[in-house]
Amino acid sequence: MVKTGVAFPDYILKDKSRKRRKDYGDSSQSMRGLFLIIAAVIGFIILLGKIFYLQIIDGAYYRYLSDSNRIKTVIVHAPRGIIFDRNNIPLVFNVPGFRKTEKEKTTVLTKDEALPLIVKGEKDLEIDSLRQYPYKDILAHIVGYIGQISKDELSNSQFLDFKGGDLIGKMGIERSYEDKLKGIDEKQLIEVDSLGKGVRKLGQTDAISGQDLKITIDLKIQKAAFEATKDVKRGAVIVSTPDGQILAMISRPSFDPNLFTMGVSYKNSTESSYRNLSDILTDNSAYPLMDRTISGVYPPGSTFKLVVAAGGLQDKIINEDYQVNDTGILKVGSFSYANWYYTGYGRTEGMVNVVKGLKRSNDIFFYKLAEKIGVNEISKWAKKLGLGKPLGIDLEGEAAGTVPSPDWKEKEIGESWYLGDTYHYGIGQGFLLTTPLQVNGFTQVIANGGILYVPHLIKDQRSKIKDQNLLDRKNIDLIRQGMIEACSPGGVAWPLFDFKVKNSDLKIDGKNFLEDASGSAKMTKVAIACKTGTAQHGGEQTLPHAWITLFAPAYKPEIVITVLSEESGEGSNVAAPIAKKILESYFSNN
Repeated sequence: MVKTGVAFPDYILKDKSRKRRKDYGDSSQSMRGLFLIIAAVIGFIILLGKIFYLQIIDGAYYRYLSDSNRIKTVIVHAPRGIIFDRNNIPLVFNVPGFRKTEKEKTTVLTKDEALPLIVKGEKDLEIDSLRQYPYKDILAHIVGYIGQISKDELSNSQFLDFKGGDLIGKMGIERSYEDKLKGIDEKQLIEVDSLGKGVRKLGQTDAISGQDLKITIDLKIQKAAFEATKDVKRGAVIVSTPDGQILAMISRPSFDPNLFTMGVSYKNSTESSYRNLSDILTDNSAYPLMDRTISGVYPPGSTFKLVVAAGGLQDKIINEDYQVNDTGILKVGSFSYANWYYTGYGRTEGMVNVVKGLKRSNDIFFYKLAEKIGVNEISKWAKKLGLGKPLGIDLEGEAAGTVPSPDWKEKEIGESWYLGDTYHYGIGQGFLLTTPLQVNGFTQVIANGGILYVPHLIKDQRSKIKDQNLLDRKNIDLIRQGMIEACSPGGVAWPLFDFKVKNSDLKIDGKNFLEDASGSAKMTKVAIACKTGTAQHGGEQTLPHAWITLFAPAYKPEIVITVLSEESGEGSNVAAPIAKKILESYFSNN
C-alpha cells in the first residue's frame, strides 16, 4: 500500500476514479446509439410495410374514400306524374320544394321552410317536387297521398329498387299506380373542395318525370256528391257507369292529404275537423283514413231484395204471377217477424207479387220468398252477383264482406241455421255483410242487362267482365219495373217522386225523359229506378244504416248511384235526398 503524501496528492487518486467512470460512460453511449439505429431501422421497415399496405393491399379502398371526399353525388328528385280526371282536369300538382333526411327520417320542406337552412349553410337538402292536392278533402280517398317508405314496405317485392327515406304512394291512386307515377331521379356528380364547395360538374343522368294518368272520376260529379254528403258523419257514395267506370267515390269523414305532403307549416283551411296529422291518426272512432266505399262492410238491408228477387226469378222458383198475402207479421215459435209498414202504421198491403214487393219493399213477401228459395240458393246468387269476395277495383284495401250459409254459421258461430236466419237473410239483415261498392255492382247488373263488371279507375282501361248473361231480359224488366215504381208515387222513395230537372238539352223520348208542363218553368222528368234500404244493427237504441241504390235514366241507364249513411235513419228519409242532389247536378249539367 502506498501512502499518499506531498509527492502523490489526493487529486491524483480522484482523477483516476473519474477516468474510469468516463470509460464506462462511453460504453453506455455506444450501446444507446446502437439501440437508436436498430429502432430507426425497425421503424423504417414498419413504415415501408404500412405504405405498402395502404397503397398496394388496401389502396382501392382508400382511393374510394379520397374520391368520396372529393366527389359528391347530388340527387334531384324527379316530379311524379300528374293525375287527371276524365275531362283532363289536373287533380294534383307538383310544387318546388326540398327534402331532408336525418337518421333515416325524411322531412319535406317548402321553399320558405328550406330558405333559413340554406342561409345557414345546410348542405344535405335535396331538391324535390312537393305533392299538392288542390281539392283536399274532396278527393282524399281516391287520389290518396305520399309518404316515407316504411321498413315493412322495403321488404315488399314491389319496392326492391327503393331505399330508406324514399317517398311513395301510401293510399289511393298514388299507391296503386306507384310504379307509373314515380319518375327516375336525376343524379349529378360534383367535384368539391375541402370546404365542400362545388368546383365543377363531372357528369349527370337526367331526371325522367313519372307517367301522367287519366282516371275515370268526373270532378263535377265528385264535387256534387261531396257537397250532398256534407251532413253525413260517417258514410259513403259510389257513382259509376253501368260498365264499371267509377265517376265519383266519397268516404266520410274525409281529410286533407296536404297535411302529409306540404310541410309542417301547412295549415288546413277546409271544412274537415282534422287540423293536423295527429287528429287524423288518433281518431279511433271515425277512422278517417278508411275508405268506406271499399273497406267498410255493412248489412245491406232491403237493397239486397234485388238479389233475392233475381235469384228467385232466374231459377224459375217464382214468376210474375207468384204472390204472397201480407199478414203484417209472421210467427215462428216464440219469434215474430213483421213488415215495416205494419210495425210503423199497423197496416197490411194485401196480395203482393215481386213488382209490388220491390215497390213497397214488403218484408213479408221477401221472408216467404227467401224460405221458398232456400239459404244455399240465396248465397249462390249473392256470390254470382259479386258478394262475398272483392270485385277487384284498382285500389288497395277492398273488403270481401260475408255471404253466410249454414256451414258458415256452424263454423264461425257454433250454432245451427234457423228459419228466422233465412227470414233475416231475405231482407238483407242478419249475418250478411257487403261494401257500398258491391251494392253498386249488383245494381249495375240490373242496369246493364246482366253483366257483372270489374270496377276500375283508369280511363283508358277497357272494362273487364267478371260474369255475364246472369239474368234474362224478362226478369230484368220485372225487377226494373219494381224499382221504377219504388221511386214513383205509391212507392217508398218519396224524395224521388216525379223527379225533374231544368235542362233543354235532354231529349224527350216519352220513356226516359218526359216533358213536364205542370210549372211555369219548362222542366224535364227523368225516369229513375231505385231501391232503398234500412239496415238494423247493434242494439235497439242504435239508429239503422240508411241506403239507396239506383240507376238513371231507368230504360237507358247512364249512371248508377249507391248511397250509405251510417247510423242515421231510414233509407228513404236520409239516403234518398242525398242521391237526389247528385241526380240533379248530373242531369242539370249533362
